[in-house]
Amino acid sequence: MNRRHVLLGGTAVATFAVCNAILWRMDEPDEALAETFEVHKTDAEWRKVLAPDRFAVLRKQETERAGSSPLDHEKRRGVYHCAGCDLAAYSSDAKYDSGTGWPSFWQSLPNAIGTREDHSFFMTRTEVHCRRCGGHFGHIFDDGPPPTGKRHCLNGLALSFKPATA
Repeated sequence: MNRRHVLLGGTAVATFAVCNAILWRMDEPDEALAETFEVHKTDAEWRKVLAPDRFAVLRKQETERAGSSPLDHEKRRGVYHCAGCDLAAYSSDAKYDSGTGWPSFWQSLPNAIGTREDHSFFMTRTEVHCRRCGGHFGHIFDDGPPPTGKRHCLNGLALSFKPATA
């Protein structure tokens, strides 16, 4: 191995590191999109009340592995709440099996969600979050069933399910 190989290898590693840092930063929420929510906590306060996997999804906009949420297969009647602040967000009446591996709904409950453009991963998507605490739920796509044609593709970790009584 000569000096040229070492220099080219070092340049490749440095380029990869810079590109990786840029891509990683693109996943971070844009500070300009910061909103004020009724429920506000610091990251330290959220970490005290959320399990690490829920914190990662709700507060850091991570995505759980497809097919990993028991809520994807939940069939009972009831209401899905924000796992961060317990706001009722989705009814089982609007849930359907999208085949994606994540709980999917064709609409939310009234005044339950907020949305914003998400420009991560070199695409534009509609991010959906809890309107009360800002917790990240997932994304909304235009390939859902009637009557809305929308697919609210959500992380099960962002939700808690409360079955209907009687």
